[in-house]
Amino acid sequence: MPRHRRTARPQPPELDHGLLPTLLGYQLRLAQLAVFRDFAAASREFGVSPGRFGMLVLVEANPGVTQTRLAEAVGLDRSTLVAVLDQLEERGLLERRQGEDRRTNGLWLTRRGKTMLGRMKDRVLAHEVHIAARLSDAERRTLLALLRRLTGNDSPDLPA
Repeated sequence: MPRHRRTARPQPPELDHGLLPTLLGYQLRLAQLAVFRDFAAASREFGVSPGRFGMLVLVEANPGVTQTRLAEAVGLDRSTLVAVLDQLEERGLLERRQGEDRRTNGLWLTRRGKTMLGRMKDRVLAHEVHIAARLSDAERRTLLALLRRLTGNDSPDLPA
């Protein structure tokens, strides 16, 4: 039986993006997608999203942080945060402890959470090197400074 040759499909013309390439939001979104795809590939075995990773890092750096303060720091409403914290607690990564005034809960990483986060931070730092490979150190510092300025988080006390 004769094999049929596949004919190459003609490539569609380049898509005109109009004004999109000139919009900060559009370029930031494309960059975010690229970063998140690379983050997912680098940290797949941990099953932790970038947002949850950020929460774990904040709890590690601020043992006993309240749920309210963490919600403010990550820009989530309390009800959304509680659902995420429930999942992290079910996985044995963090625990809630009653605060001193008995009306608040403080958050701490468990031993398992500390171990996993330590391993994950190594992967995330390697991911950072990979994602920033096209930038010089000076360009990376400039990009971070500009992004912080856009978000209003441009404190001189923050590391580059």
